Amino acid sequence: MAYIIRPFTVDDAPALASLTLAAIRHVGARQYGPAQIAAWASRHPGAERFIARAEGGSEISVAADADDAPVAYALVEPDGHFDMLYCHPDHTRKGLAEQLLADCETKARVMGAPRLYTEASELARPAFERAGYAVLHRRDFEIEHGEETVPIHNYAMEKLLD
Repeated sequence: MAYIIRPFTVDDAPALASLTLAAIRHVGARQYGPAQIAAWASRHPGAERFIARAEGGSEISVAADADDAPVAYALVEPDGHFDMLYCHPDHTRKGLAEQLLADCETKARVMGAPRLYTEASELARPAFERAGYAVLHRRDFEIEHGEETVPIHNYAMEKLLD
């Protein structure tokens, strides 16, 4: 299947919200337990949040299929914080993460960011490492979810731009 990387449009917002939840629930289950998945998904932004982020200066790169339907995306903030990288479960392992990371790196350079940094999940960590990011440390933290406090972790990672 052929994919294109293109800029975010307002019409993409519902699809991005939906594919994020699908990725967390299905792909996330490869490395995280049910309570962790439920807590992570509960923090997921709805469609309106994507619009607000784009209007606030964040760059959102979208991978779209042959029908121009979003199947993956990445969001980088003006200061170089790589906040989101998600791929729909039906489109994983097709090189989309690498393409989106490269596209966002180009955008971050244009924005003048001196570095890119992120908090990568167990699942995203290998893609970031292949793109030249270094692990700074593991981040263990807790998410309040319902009556529970759920322990979870990710990795602080960084790539210096020259």
